[in-house]
Amino acid sequence: MTFPQINNSNVSRHLNQADIVQQTAEQIMKDFGMFGVEITFSGNTENAYAELHNQLIDQITLLVERNYDLLLSVLYQVDITDREIYKAQQELTHYSHIEIIAHQVIVRDLKKVLLRRYFKQKDEAEKGGENQLGTT
Repeated sequence: MTFPQINNSNVSRHLNQADIVQQTAEQIMKDFGMFGVEITFSGNTENAYAELHNQLIDQITLLVERNYDLLLSVLYQVDITDREIYKAQQELTHYSHIEIIAHQVIVRDLKKVLLRRYFKQKDEAEKGGENQLGTT
């Protein structure tokens, strides 16, 4: 497995495996759930991006209107920077500001999932190589 390269234009390509989609949805639900914001996922992997994106838009809109400080806390937890949002605005000109933030949440949590998988597989491969050499 190569190191995952994820950007705004190739997110959907990475959301093509049910287990990756499920783990990404779970990460989003966990990140928002820590702050009492409920995100759900039906399990329908074919429509996962749209389902999650629409829910995130709704929740982010509510947070902007009712509790902006909580939104900032969630975005800090997810690890989304102003620079990433600005870059996404330049690339996704057809998205509104809130749609961009929702998209960035999906992108960032997808990155978390793929990076965990990458390092887990790398670790397993290294351990497998040690066992084949007779060392433990």
